[in-house]
Amino acid sequence: MPAEGTHRPAWADIDLGAVRHNAACLAAISAPARLCAVVKADAYGHSAVPVARAALEGGASELAVALVDEGLELRRGQITAPVLVLSEPADGALTDAFGHGLVPTLYTRDGVEAARAAARVLGAGASRPGFPVEVKVDTGMHRVGASPSEVRSIVEQVVAAPELEYSGLWTHFAVADEVADGFTSEQVARFEAVRDDLKAAGLPEPRRVHAANSAGAIAWPSARYDLVRCGIAVYGYSPGREVEPLLAAELGRVGAGALRPVLSWKARVTMVREYEQGERLSYGRVTPLAERAVVATLPLGYADGIGRGYFTSGGSVLLGGRRCALAGTVTMDQIVVACRPGSGVREGDEAVLIGEQGTEAITADEWADRLGTVSYEIVTRIGLRVPRRFVDSAAGDGRQQEVAT
Repeated sequence: MPAEGTHRPAWADIDLGAVRHNAACLAAISAPARLCAVVKADAYGHSAVPVARAALEGGASELAVALVDEGLELRRGQITAPVLVLSEPADGALTDAFGHGLVPTLYTRDGVEAARAAARVLGAGASRPGFPVEVKVDTGMHRVGASPSEVRSIVEQVVAAPELEYSGLWTHFAVADEVADGFTSEQVARFEAVRDDLKAAGLPEPRRVHAANSAGAIAWPSARYDLVRCGIAVYGYSPGREVEPLLAAELGRVGAGALRPVLSWKARVTMVREYEQGERLSYGRVTPLAERAVVATLPLGYADGIGRGYFTSGGSVLLGGRRCALAGTVTMDQIVVACRPGSGVREGDEAVLIGEQGTEAITADEWADRLGTVSYEIVTRIGLRVPRRFVDSAAGDGRQQEVAT
């Protein structure tokens, strides 16, 4: 934990009961396809090891990460479930990947040769069977992956390598959250054409194929294949507005409750002052107070993930069950919020930046709408100076109990 992180009156509650609930819902929706919980980027800022454990307990059969180092963190946390690395690792990371039972993704000829070399170091092909690898197809995302015209030669290279086992073929959707966009159907067609080409060439079928992210798993049932890779939905958020009615219908079909946001972001008031109408606060003295106000200071700033745009876009926090708007420019370590006179706000009171208080709620989606981004970015950018506290609301009645991890 970085300096001051355990002593600041600011934290994020991570509800492991919600993780289990969401994983169970997604596993039920996707069955008979299996659920892979994506826990890259420290589980989208929620803490990878505790979240991974909870997702597996809830119904995920395996995990996915972006980096070998992320997979090694899971192994250090005593997690033994299968872990897929979603990108082609650098040469130096492949030996660690194989040595710790991670399954790398490959999509270049050089990557296959590097994987062979790393596998030979560990005795594969001679004293032990080949290490499993998966091949990624670029069907239109155009980020990484083998182009459809390259896939056959790469699969042939993998199949011919005694050090490797061709265990999976997959792709990734670019616009599955945009339900009316026909490009996802085009991606599925391209993926199926690649599969047909491999079959015609006499190449073996891999153990599994997969394509669907959270949006694909919810909105494109035909693309569930053997496995779905769910990220943002595991953390309690719909992957897009167009998907929300389909998500509700799917949850209803399997008799599951709504997904539950996993993260709540909170802080305690560190100072309270009352200022007259017209007073200007914080750097730049940008906006005068519209009326006399009780101003509370909270110990969080842009170093913790509150972008300056949250003030200029009219962002607020919850204090005493009411919305209190930011009253000045976000600074590196602190924000100021304006409450009505007589609101009774005191030093030590709990404020909520994301989550519920009384009958009010502020979600990561609301933050995203204000800032012109997506909920994924909001939760992943909450900084490491904000300690994560693990709670469990397994009963689903809103009550939480702090738990050790």
